[in-house]
Amino acid sequence: MLKILSVASLVAVNLTGLNAASTAPAKPNILFIAIDDLRSDLGALGVAHAKTPNLDTFAESGRLFTHHYVQVPTCGASRCSLLRGKYPDQRAHVSNNAIKSTQSDWGARSLPSWLRQHGYQTFALGKIGHYPGGLTGKAWAEGPEELPGAWDRCWIPDSPWKTAEAMMHAYANGKPRVPGQTPPLESFDGPDEAYPDAWVARDAVAKLQELSRSGQPWFFAVGMFKPHLPFASPKRWLDLHATSRISAPAVAQRPTEPSGWHKSGELRGNYRAPGGRDPDTDPAYADELRHAYAAAISYMDAQVGRVLKAAKELRLDDNTVIVIWSDHGFLLGEHAIWGKHCLYERALRSPMMIRYPGIPQPGAKTDTLVQTIDLFPTLLDLCTLPAPAGLDGRSLRPQLTDPRAASARPAHSFWTDGQRTIRTERWRLIAYPGKGKAGGVGVELFDLENDPDEARNAAAANAGVVKQLLAQLDRVPNPFAGDAPEPRRKK
Repeated sequence: MLKILSVASLVAVNLTGLNAASTAPAKPNILFIAIDDLRSDLGALGVAHAKTPNLDTFAESGRLFTHHYVQVPTCGASRCSLLRGKYPDQRAHVSNNAIKSTQSDWGARSLPSWLRQHGYQTFALGKIGHYPGGLTGKAWAEGPEELPGAWDRCWIPDSPWKTAEAMMHAYANGKPRVPGQTPPLESFDGPDEAYPDAWVARDAVAKLQELSRSGQPWFFAVGMFKPHLPFASPKRWLDLHATSRISAPAVAQRPTEPSGWHKSGELRGNYRAPGGRDPDTDPAYADELRHAYAAAISYMDAQVGRVLKAAKELRLDDNTVIVIWSDHGFLLGEHAIWGKHCLYERALRSPMMIRYPGIPQPGAKTDTLVQTIDLFPTLLDLCTLPAPAGLDGRSLRPQLTDPRAASARPAHSFWTDGQRTIRTERWRLIAYPGKGKAGGVGVELFDLENDPDEARNAAAANAGVVKQLLAQLDRVPNPFAGDAPEPRRKK
């Protein structure tokens, strides 16, 4: 016999359901801010000339990881490791086209895809993969998609730059780069909107306003372009650094072989310095480049500040995990290198910060070694979501709970020609296949406790350490396993 409920009973049932729904904790949102080519030049990291008030203020309210290391020192491959939560395990994972060329194997388990499968809206603005806007065709303005099915929307702002490629390497007011012809620095006397990051910030603020009214959790990834080459920003940001004393690196000479030195092709091949000036032989020009890079950081910091301010004013801080991360560092003359594309400390160490409601000891820094691959499981942990099988990263919940919590493992990174490195609390070892005696593995070993500038190769005097660290290298996947050493190439 069918039981008929009274109207009063139905109301009671409905109210009970509503109360249960209203008391259930909402899944936290995620605001992820990616910054391109930002080395650890922040005031919060003790860099005296840095003028980064917004990033520094954020560090005071969250957890700053002072020793965060990326897996690959180039944009696309580093972001591939982020989105996979895994070390590179095939050669293609070490290239800028890593996401595009391998996503069919793992795209359904990528960070945004996984969140989307678990009820999250997913959005990507600016540069999140290697291709801003997520399209990989001509001028990065048409298909195919870089990571199909991952995003509800992936876009670049409607701006004076007509294509994503032009925006990526932008000069003022819509002017694109002409490879090998246009200069590596620019300072235009105009508003912040003369360069792309202000347009990214504008769209990000508008999207946050929209998302603040959403009843569904979201993952919003915002990718800033600066300080990536060209080092270009409005003149007022360069003027801000006019009296800054930016010291030349302590170790600016080319290291002896074996080494990761290269010809800085990103700078010298893609840009033409006025009058053929070279920073290795022209100290005044080197100083101009360093100041222009610092100015680009300050410009980017102001745009990030706009996004963070909007999140606070919209009260999204109440239920949002915010991550600020850079895809790798950048050498400004260290080891006679101007760029990344090597396995030295300055190329692999980059800023990373996390903040969420109720974080213990806000503002406390942690010196624990952490890696980009750790972000994927950390975000799932903070959102109380299951993780896909096979992640190499580990949740950073212990360091978020207690900044003194130690890491149980070293950091590993990879570069072309089979190069691999391991970073422990004291040592960095870099292995170069084919560059040792009789064509064996050549090694650089740096005692970073006593030689933080990597001035002296300590391998010969520490054979036992070398043996131990080489053995540890083999405990993680080797994307070059079975490969014959490649010939040296121009980077």
